Amino acid sequence: MRFEEYSFSAVIKKNLALAGFTRPTDIQYKAIPPILKGEDVLAIAQTGTGKTAAFVIPILDMLIADRHAGSGIRCMVMEPTRELALQITDVFNSLGKGSRIKTLCVHGGVDQDPQIEHLDEGVDILVATPGRMFDLVSQGHIATDKIQILVLDEADHMLDLGFIHDIRQLIKIIPRRRQTLFFSATIDADIKKLAYSLVTDAIRIQISPKDPVSKNVDHSVAFIGMDDKRFFLERLVTEHPGSRILVFVRTKVRAGRVSEAMERVSIRSLTMHGDKDQKDRISALQQFRDGDYMVLIATDVSARGIDIAGVEYVVNYDLPEKPENYVHRVGRTGRMGRDGIAFTFILKGQGDVLTEIEQRMNRQLVADPLAQDFGVTKRATPALASANESKDSSGTETATVVETKKRSLNPMRRKISPRRRR
Repeated sequence: MRFEEYSFSAVIKKNLALAGFTRPTDIQYKAIPPILKGEDVLAIAQTGTGKTAAFVIPILDMLIADRHAGSGIRCMVMEPTRELALQITDVFNSLGKGSRIKTLCVHGGVDQDPQIEHLDEGVDILVATPGRMFDLVSQGHIATDKIQILVLDEADHMLDLGFIHDIRQLIKIIPRRRQTLFFSATIDADIKKLAYSLVTDAIRIQISPKDPVSKNVDHSVAFIGMDDKRFFLERLVTEHPGSRILVFVRTKVRAGRVSEAMERVSIRSLTMHGDKDQKDRISALQQFRDGDYMVLIATDVSARGIDIAGVEYVVNYDLPEKPENYVHRVGRTGRMGRDGIAFTFILKGQGDVLTEIEQRMNRQLVADPLAQDFGVTKRATPALASANESKDSSGTETATVVETKKRSLNPMRRKISPRRRR
């Protein structure tokens, strides 16, 4: 079914066409009808499946159709991070252009006075992070009594960041009779408990529950030494000058050091982490999006806030602290049907972490031949890789290249040819 066949308002159909939306993704196809009927929805969908548009489109259509609505905030969308809040607001503004529906984003890290001015002018949809939202509620600038629709987006990340108390407080100050839309990339006992405490007779939708990452992403691991990481990254960048490459590290200090290492070999890069001012973070994202810089080095705090089309490579320069963070990192590529490649650097002694990631992914990750050029061959992941290990004549364990990918993803990876560092 094509979007033009839906009974959306003319302005939404026009904006969908301009944005290049022709057919709904799985999550959009399953979520839009019940949302339009006013039902509560509990949706679990992996990153990059189009779940933002799955609630933005029907919400806009319902608000546009409600011609007799009075003033006041009719829809509130809660987001865990500033970057996500800004990006969701952009989608509302893009798909709602020309509809007279006003969307405002309120978040911390910036002066609240401009946000208050917009609130005073009247807002239909409020996209907010918990801290700034509650500040403005306590000051009397946000009235919640007219809210008809509540969206909790990236609910699993909200729980990870400790926002469960804020969510429960929010429920106390908005109308009991409302439509609740609950979206999450993952599901566990805690998320289920929260979800079912908020929704009523919800329609449950779950997309690819056994495969948490887009099938369009090719996963490779490189068993290399700590000192070789920067050379591996340098090669990846220099051999693919037109590719957007997103590099994840564990700390802000590491982000700075990796950026400096790239600078020394004349590779321009940007960094993004929680300690950066909001303006700097927005600027970095925009420059990366516009192609002014092709390498962005970020921490996990920023992982879900990066929604940029055309990221060809995600590089896990440092392993994430939690297996689920791997899912969110690599979810920045292979989005909306595009192909992507995820490289992960593995050091000696990190086999257990890799095994946890593989178990989370329900697949074994491919050992990339490029790593052998750096002289690192041992794969220490006994739970999933022991069958693939062999011993040479001296009794030293060596790794066999594990080719599990059934298809050739794209020619980018094939361009990477062995070359010893100088």
